[in-house]
Amino acid sequence: MEHGSSGLRRIVREVAKFGAVGGAGLLVNLVVFNLVRHLTELPVVRASVVATVVAIVFNYIGFRYFTYRDRDKSGRTKELTLFLLFSVVGLVIENGILYAATYGFGWDSPLQSNIFKFVGIGIATLFRFWSYRSWVFKTLPAREAVASAESFLEEAEQAPVRKPSRPGQRVL
Repeated sequence: MEHGSSGLRRIVREVAKFGAVGGAGLLVNLVVFNLVRHLTELPVVRASVVATVVAIVFNYIGFRYFTYRDRDKSGRTKELTLFLLFSVVGLVIENGILYAATYGFGWDSPLQSNIFKFVGIGIATLFRFWSYRSWVFKTLPAREAVASAESFLEEAEQAPVRKPSRPGQRVL
């Protein structure tokens, strides 16, 4: 039972970290989208694509160095390639929904655009979570993780132990 509950805690922590980075990325995406939409003459979907690309860069940094910092780092080129591939699929999902709402149904007021941008981000996020954790930021094989932990313990055991030179003295 202990092993199962620790696995559940691990996935809850992962979802929380993914959510923290994703939430910040969502804010980046929406702020950039609204700035580009209101400060330029770009059509709504193009403004959304620009915002999504900025959020993708932001999210990669957050996922690599916060959410999945303990994951395998040996193949960065492959990792980045897969991240970009799955991010582009997410970009198509996210902006496809906005495109359908804007050009298919004529829902293009600022409020409607933000609602469908948000819905698209939500659906694309489900895909991204699954693909990033399954393909991009893979867990270390158990053998490597155990070897790493064992080497850490061996180093700690071999470290010299300092004793206080007089009674009551603390060793730092």
